[in-house]
Amino acid sequence: MLKKDEIIKCIVTGFKDYGIFVKVNNEYNGLIHISEISGSFVRNVSDYVEVGEEIYAKVIEIDEENKHIKLTIKDMNYKVDGNNIKEIDKNGFMPLKQNLNIWINEKIKEIQKF
Repeated sequence: MLKKDEIIKCIVTGFKDYGIFVKVNNEYNGLIHISEISGSFVRNVSDYVEVGEEIYAKVIEIDEENKHIKLTIKDMNYKVDGNNIKEIDKNGFMPLKQNLNIWINEKIKEIQKF
């Protein structure tokens, strides 16, 4: 029996513009809605998975009666071995913003050498 917030292995069975369809344990059908794929803008869900691919997802909601589940892969490394899954840094683009001026200045100095 699945539990909310559990990280589970899924097989991608298809996708539409609005999300990714998965099968879990040949018992449950699941949906990873487009809003649960990434914290950033998702242009095309097929950029994230391929049909037949094994991925890991976190359970958000379970409908035991119909054997349907809602899942998320947002903020997690969903393509790694289940024993090594960790949530990805939720700071998003903050490290880029914090380092951008440093990188620009380094590049300017490099260019000025020539």
